[in-house]
Amino acid sequence: MQNQPDKKYRLLISGGGTGGHVFPAIAIADAVVQSGIGVDILFVGAEGKLEMEKVPRAGYPIEGLPVMGFPRKPSLKIFRFFVRLMQSMIKARRIVNEFAPDCVVGVGGYASGPVLRRASRMGIPTLIQEQNSYAGVTNKMLAAKAHKICVAFEGMEKYFPAGKIVFTGNPVRKDILRMRDGKKDACMFFRLDPSLKIILVLGGSLGAATINRSILAGLNRIGETVQVLWQCGKLYHEEIKNALQEAGHQNVLLMPFIERMDLAYSVADVIVSRAGAITISELACIGKPVILVPSPNVAEDHQTKNAQALVSKDAALMIRDQESIEKLVPAALELLNSENRMTQLATNLKALGVQDAADKIAFEVIELMMKKKRGTTRS
Repeated sequence: MQNQPDKKYRLLISGGGTGGHVFPAIAIADAVVQSGIGVDILFVGAEGKLEMEKVPRAGYPIEGLPVMGFPRKPSLKIFRFFVRLMQSMIKARRIVNEFAPDCVVGVGGYASGPVLRRASRMGIPTLIQEQNSYAGVTNKMLAAKAHKICVAFEGMEKYFPAGKIVFTGNPVRKDILRMRDGKKDACMFFRLDPSLKIILVLGGSLGAATINRSILAGLNRIGETVQVLWQCGKLYHEEIKNALQEAGHQNVLLMPFIERMDLAYSVADVIVSRAGAITISELACIGKPVILVPSPNVAEDHQTKNAQALVSKDAALMIRDQESIEKLVPAALELLNSENRMTQLATNLKALGVQDAADKIAFEVIELMMKKKRGTTRS
């Protein structure tokens, strides 16, 4: 969508906390810029979180709020939560007032609430991008004032006003969408042997304790004919590195975080992963055989629901978290030894991928910004 060159729009994108929020936000920003419309973009995130590093690296400015999550257990942290919330509300008001956006996009995470709430009070159009099959408390509260709610799962009318919902799918990083089947070159990047089969292990950007323990418990079964590329998370890296050194495992490449996820997907023959919504969207776009281990530590057990949606279409295998130490590595090895099963799962998963989700969301954002300039937006 093109616009007159003398017009300049301003877009504010808020949220983050994990890769599942940050990378879709960046994908949306990229799609808006690539549309050809003249636009200034500012991100707002939470201080100390992943977005404060990843967003500037993607070429966008970002402001941080001191907001934190609500403590799960009664403690003195509750007082700190409310102090930081008030500080964040004040800072969000200043940012929105000074930047004067034509539209505010919330992708979920701690920073979304204060920013979208302020924008709504000022009559600025807001768009919520809900990645999961289960809507979070913040997004459900913000939905009443939102102009558009972009979703990736059917049946979201039970959480949001039906007239505001737009099915777009989840945005996927552009480097992953451009991924080509170049295992040999990708193996050179990671210094892996392209003649051996490779299991890619992902626990999300922060890691996953159970998946890490399960891989450690089963490494002796893998032998010398299979390699493991393992994103373990920063919190677990030193502990697992020491365990690998003591055991003398040579066929494992351990990394706290994988920057070039496109290359990691390229080298993978089988992928072991949590079942977060954005990860599933990426996996569907690349079409590789996947074993999902849903996290039990999420609201309404929505990762299990995400995984079951794929299993019902024979597009993935699922192992429950409490069974993974015993079953995960054997299942991965069994899958690696069945080319027909790998092909079947990959084909079915690929059919579920939405390649242009970021462009669809960008279209909705641009439409809201244009209506704001014309003075025709209503929530």
